[in-house]
Amino acid sequence: MNETVNRRQFLTTAGLSALALTAGIDQLSARPTMPKKSGLNIAYSSITWGGNDVQAIADLANLGYHGIQIRANTFGPYRAKPSELKALLEKHHLTLAMFSSGNVEIDPAKEQSTIDMHVAHASFVKALGGSAIQLTNSARPKDRLPTTDELKRLATVMNEIGKQTADMGIQATYHNHMSQLGETPEEVDVIVQAMNPKYVKLLLDIAHYKQGGGQPEKAVKQYKDILYALHLKDTMSPLPDKPDDPKAYKFVELGRGNVDVPAVIKALDDIKFQGWGIVELDGVPEKDKTAAQCAQINKEYITKTLHINL
Repeated sequence: MNETVNRRQFLTTAGLSALALTAGIDQLSARPTMPKKSGLNIAYSSITWGGNDVQAIADLANLGYHGIQIRANTFGPYRAKPSELKALLEKHHLTLAMFSSGNVEIDPAKEQSTIDMHVAHASFVKALGGSAIQLTNSARPKDRLPTTDELKRLATVMNEIGKQTADMGIQATYHNHMSQLGETPEEVDVIVQAMNPKYVKLLLDIAHYKQGGGQPEKAVKQYKDILYALHLKDTMSPLPDKPDDPKAYKFVELGRGNVDVPAVIKALDDIKFQGWGIVELDGVPEKDKTAAQCAQINKEYITKTLHINL
């Protein structure tokens, strides 16, 4: 009889132990996923604030961001007193991840003036404690596709800018962009192949690349050796009010559009990328939102969906 009781006790105890173990596993699996360690450092662009970079700095710091991209509109008021802007960034514990340096002219008659402008911006960035500038262009023809020579010409001018900014310790980066030279993946490739990697790196905008017909997760791997930073961005197309227009699009918060952001993050992990991922939203996508609310939505996506720390 004792033998039977002992056997029953053993089975009951074993069963309870197994149940407890299973429950423990279930509890573990139910715990919120901890943010993963990543080589991606998150920053946020001030562009959504429409020129009010001081407010952008305060809002982003309040939300817990640690990096920021500011625009060339800050150059005018602060060029003679960069220490004031630097102090403001330091007060809010924000690193200057990128500076929007603006347009690169490919007209030979404007080459020197465009180089001089970007070198001046680079000096400003240096004074702010930054290390990189973003180059864009407005040279896309209105009535035809750009020629290969025009695309290579852009790279040539950027190479010269990058050569001069490198002497100051400032990295020049090319930003692919819709409605500019470098709209499609094929155009981007011509430009990138003509860039001197010693002087110019790639700032891959994943939304512009997607809207231009490419797959940004593939571009990450294709350009891993020249990839300096990314704009983490999403694009919605077609639009609800223009369902039959494939060219209509608008930029939206991460996770709301067509860009496979998790696939981009996986590709970055695969290549062991170390650098800035700068969240960018050109403007608030709906009028009832503020720039800060959009930044909060993007923060939720980054920390809870992508599981990446700010």
